[in-house]
Amino acid sequence: MVIGGGVTGCGIALDAATRGIKTLLIEKEDFASGTSSKSTKLIHGGLRYLKQFEIGLVKETGTERAIVHKLAPHLVHPEKMLLPIVKNGTFGKLSASFAIMVYDLLAGVKKEDKRKPLSRQETKTAEPLISDDLLKSGIRYSEYRTDDARLTIELVKTARRYGAKAFNYAEVKDFIYDDGKVVGVNCYDHLNNISFKVNATQVVSATGPWVDTLRKKDGSQKGKSLHLTKGVHIVLPKSKLPLKQSVYFDAFDGRMIFAIPRGLVTYLGTSDTNYKDSLDRVVSTIHDAKYLLAAVNKMFPSLDLKVEDVVSSWAGLRPLIHEDGKSPSELSRKDEIFISDSGLISIAGGKLTGYRKMAERVVDAVMKKCDGIDYSKCKTKEIQLAINPFKDYKEVKQYISQLYDEMKGMGYTKHDAWYLTTTYGKDAKLILERLVEIANPNKDEGLIDAELWYTLMYEAVATPVDFFGRRTGQIYFDVESVKKHMKRVAEEIQNTFSWNSETLADIYEELEDMLEDATIFYDNETVT
Repeated sequence: MVIGGGVTGCGIALDAATRGIKTLLIEKEDFASGTSSKSTKLIHGGLRYLKQFEIGLVKETGTERAIVHKLAPHLVHPEKMLLPIVKNGTFGKLSASFAIMVYDLLAGVKKEDKRKPLSRQETKTAEPLISDDLLKSGIRYSEYRTDDARLTIELVKTARRYGAKAFNYAEVKDFIYDDGKVVGVNCYDHLNNISFKVNATQVVSATGPWVDTLRKKDGSQKGKSLHLTKGVHIVLPKSKLPLKQSVYFDAFDGRMIFAIPRGLVTYLGTSDTNYKDSLDRVVSTIHDAKYLLAAVNKMFPSLDLKVEDVVSSWAGLRPLIHEDGKSPSELSRKDEIFISDSGLISIAGGKLTGYRKMAERVVDAVMKKCDGIDYSKCKTKEIQLAINPFKDYKEVKQYISQLYDEMKGMGYTKHDAWYLTTTYGKDAKLILERLVEIANPNKDEGLIDAELWYTLMYEAVATPVDFFGRRTGQIYFDVESVKKHMKRVAEEIQNTFSWNSETLADIYEELEDMLEDATIFYDNETVT
């Protein structure tokens, strides 16, 4: 049994199911509702970790980038990254070139994707907004952009196809023991308001920031512990931050910042600060916003961006392993497995990019504890994350064009076709068919209705927050659509599940809280 419906937990469920292990995954809220929808949304090798001499981590995650791209090309897209070399910056021309050369070698980067040194003028042409006073030269290198929540959803859907069971909104209340060993859990189903228990041979906790909470519940909180840091990202309209491409640039305090165009917006991140407040409601503060805006305004001074220009933000936690004397940005991103005396297996640390290898290590540990069972190897390197997958990214781009040809007569744009394809893969056709069937003359309402139908039918949506937050990402990347359609979506979900008016009021309040957290910067991190 796996506790935790984030990218690692869902990856473990898939890995275990494909090895023939009877697997149940339970998540106390929605799949990807924690860290796995709050990352920088990059499948990247972590260039800056070379500075910390984490060679193994860079090699593994660098290699995994290409694997995950192959497994889900509609979700993991090639992204050319521009690294400006600037006065008094983190990287000099020689050190950056050497670091990226090592990075390319460790990751086995293909020839066409290897680093390309740029002159000052070439860098300026690639991104004209970079400060003339700061710029010296630049380097272009390759990464991959993703939607972390959608990647998690596709993992859990694939795990289910291989026989795993998975439930969201099922919270572990306590463990069940037999002779001092964990043999199951007592749970509470928040959707149906019932308690239930599950017996299990092996129990894995892949709960991210909540790992230590469960270790304490198990009485096994000793030795190493988590060190939580908060990362904040802010979103601006592309008209306010009209970058020609993604840029990885200096914050001039030892950190680096990503600026990434995505659809009709550009997002910036991330901050990195120690965190000790609520795990269940992590918010962005005015200090977080000003930090990121100060960095972007220094690198792109002609923009003069203000807090009022930000349309949305998200804040998430990194469950890192504590190391005495190290600042948040100095802490290792390596994962680590803890096995308690009771047999509870916990995994903490790690990066989004390395989810598949993390899952493999956990399932290997499970298999080694199962006496009498033949040890089988991990198969997930070859299992694509879609029931009808694309063979490569070229096919994804062709599909977008074909979908647009079908949609433009209905008043939809190329962006709409891109959004549907890069969100739902070839299942975008199911949504288009539903859209035609609905025949709503209001095209925006029609598209929302069709997406909601699909996610209710195939993706375990239970609340409007699930839909706007984890399935579509609109709470961050199209917040005006959320404001416009939130009442309609809430009422449709109410009709689907036959909620009473009191339940509708509760889930609508939850959606309003999420909208508030995404569009307001708080004075401090404690929200009541």
